[in-house]
This record gives sequence, structure tokens and C-alpha cells, in this order.
Amino acid sequence: MKIAFIVWRFPVLSEAFILNQITGLIDRGHDVRIYPVNGLPKNYTGKVHPVVEEYKLMERTYFPPIVPEKIFSRLIKGIRLLLENLTKGSLKILQFFIPGKYGKEVATLKSFYRTIPLLQDGAYDIIHCQFGTLAPIALAYRNANIIQGNLITTFRGIDISKYVQENGADVYRQLFREGEFFLANCEFFRDRAIKLGCDSTRIVVHGSGLDCSKFAFKPRYFPSDGKVKIATTGRLVKKKGIEYGIRAVAKLAKTYPHLEYNIIGDGELKVKFEQIIAELNISHIVKLLGWKQQKEIVEILDTCHIFMAPSVTASDGNQDAPVNTLKEAMAMGLPVIATRHGGIPELVQNGISGFLVPERDADAIATKLEFLIEHSELWETMGSAGRKQVEAKYDMNKLNDELVEIYERMLSTNLNKITQTQNLKELSRI
Repeated sequence: MKIAFIVWRFPVLSEAFILNQITGLIDRGHDVRIYPVNGLPKNYTGKVHPVVEEYKLMERTYFPPIVPEKIFSRLIKGIRLLLENLTKGSLKILQFFIPGKYGKEVATLKSFYRTIPLLQDGAYDIIHCQFGTLAPIALAYRNANIIQGNLITTFRGIDISKYVQENGADVYRQLFREGEFFLANCEFFRDRAIKLGCDSTRIVVHGSGLDCSKFAFKPRYFPSDGKVKIATTGRLVKKKGIEYGIRAVAKLAKTYPHLEYNIIGDGELKVKFEQIIAELNISHIVKLLGWKQQKEIVEILDTCHIFMAPSVTASDGNQDAPVNTLKEAMAMGLPVIATRHGGIPELVQNGISGFLVPERDADAIATKLEFLIEHSELWETMGSAGRKQVEAKYDMNKLNDELVEIYERMLSTNLNKITQTQNLKELSRI
């Protein structure tokens, strides 16, 4: 199959789940092309996930031309691109500016830039939009005959929570009507899509996969030196709820002075967290480690005993699916503490692989954390249960096989529809 992956930017270190799908499809003999509509990540340094180099994914990526910052320069370059690509059908782009026909993501000068790579080779078996927010763009491009193929859209979190809250419950009405098929990375978001109008027979749960072989399981036991190490991996943003993890650890600092809390990640709240840590006088316990490569993350988690994922619903409605960092920790055998948030309860079995607590409740986190410290005999069985859960539901190889089956079923179903339509037309002529 020839497959187009439509993404916002590429390559993004935090989106290993997309890389897992791309490499899985390549391993299965399929032709995958990557189209990042906004080009490289902001502040791109050249640091990429190892598989980007291993699979030479940049050679499969078709970047749009750079958009000038100044409006006049943007306009002049856009006109030049339009003229240079006349023989490839660039005039089709002009219909994006018909008043009221398209939304703000389509009716923009950026469209001149975004569509140039697609004009090179726009026919595909599958067009896979990796976030719902990308689908209206791909749908417009398909309607304009710039790209052809069966459209499948994955809802991953922000696109079915924050985006809907900001744009209204009808934001996906056209997509649900014209898109061929839909995926959601958890039941929580599938149910939400159905409530918004998605046909329940055209959407299935397809989780974000994990390469379990890269996360070796290790039973956890109470350390001989008494230093219990806790970890959290995630962007330093409100949705990850890391502040509540910090405050929970602070509540136990006097009773358990040998705790160590390692926070892996970076983001806009770094300075705020540094201030909170200083105010709570726990800088000797809580460490902000910054961004790390996957190999480095594995090395850190290998030395830890408990993992926390205190996600919260952000004020703009943004919510998480079962987060991959939590899956990674569970695959490595760490008992976990997480919140009853979004799709996380579909991953963490309360009292079996860890504990679930309410959002924004540092006291509840501290209570469960203290319980785990005092009952280290549970760590091994909880860790084992977590590993089994991840292997059963989120193994990358199983999910990639499933994704190919979904694609093939889509193509078969749509081919049958086309054949039936053609047969009806033939019958009408008799």
C-alpha cells in the first residue's frame, strides 16, 4: 500500500507513537510518505529519535517551502510557487479562498506552501491524519483533488478535547460525514467522538503502540540503602499535573528524608517548578532532569522504584489518553500512581498494577505513595501486572498488524461500494 502520513511537524521527539506506526508499516513492506504541514519542529536542533536515522525517514519526508515572516514576502513567494507549479495543478489552490467555503487553517497563504509537496505525488491508497485537527486540512485538499485516497483519522487527545471546546461541538461534522474511517487511542475518546456525531460503526479503538523489547522488565524491591527513587516523565505543562507530584513528595519529605524524585522533561513551567521546589525546601530531593533521549530515560527508570503520572484536565479542556510514558514505566516493572483522568484508567488497573487517585489531589498522591513505600512487598506483583497489561494491549507489533488489517478492510469495503455503484449504473442503462 502507498500511505501518506499527515502530521503537524516532523520529527517530534515526543511523538514516538507515530514513529512506531511508520516503521512498522515500512517493515511490513508498505510505502510510507510523511507530510508535515508546518515543517520542522520549532527550535529544531537536529536531535532526533534514533529510528529516524535508522530508517532514513527524512528521505521519506516532504517538507513545505519555508514561509517568510513578512506578509509581503510571503505573498510574493506564494505567487511564485503558484506559477512555478502550474503544470502540476497549483491553480486548484485558489478555491481555498472562496469566501465561507473553508476554515482558517485552509483559507490562508500557508496553503500555497503546504500543498506544494502534495502536488508532486498526490495519489495514495491511504491518507492517515495523525490528529483530528489535521483532518479538515486533508479533507479540503482531497476535495480540491490535490491529494487522492481513503481518509483515516486518529483522535489522540487534544484534538477531541481542547480543540472541540475551543471550536464547538460541530467542528467535525463534515469530517464525520466524508471521512472513510476513524481511530481513537482509547475508549474514552472513542465515546466522545461518537457523542459528537461519529458513526459508531466507523470508529474503533487503536492504542498507541510500544516496542516492549526496548523496555526490559525488572522486579522492584526495597533498596538496601533505603533511598526510594520516584520518577515522572512528561512535558512541564499544566496538563501533566507535575506540580501535584512535587507537592505530594514534599508532604513526605520529613518522614522519608531519603526520597528522590526525578522529573524527566522540559517545558513552559520549568521556572515555576523551580520556584515551588525552592519554596518547599526540597531541592535536595526533587530533580528536574530536562529532556532525555529514550535510551537515557530507560537508564533512569531502571534505577527507580515507583512511577507517578498525575495528569489533570487543563482549563482549556485538554486531556490525555493512556500516556506512553506511563506504559514505558509499567513495561519496565514499576508500580505506578496515576489519576482518574481521560483514558488513563483503561491502562492502570487500580490496586493491581498501581493506584488511581483524583485529579489535583496532592494529599491523595502522598497517601498512596506512602502506602507503596511502606508495602514494598507489593512492588513485584504490581510491576508484573503492569507489564502483562502493556504487552496485552499496547504491544507495537500487534498494533501494527492490526493497523494494516484496518487499512485493508477500509480499501476492501470502499472497493465493494464503488463496484456496487458501478453495477447499479450499468443496470440503469439496461
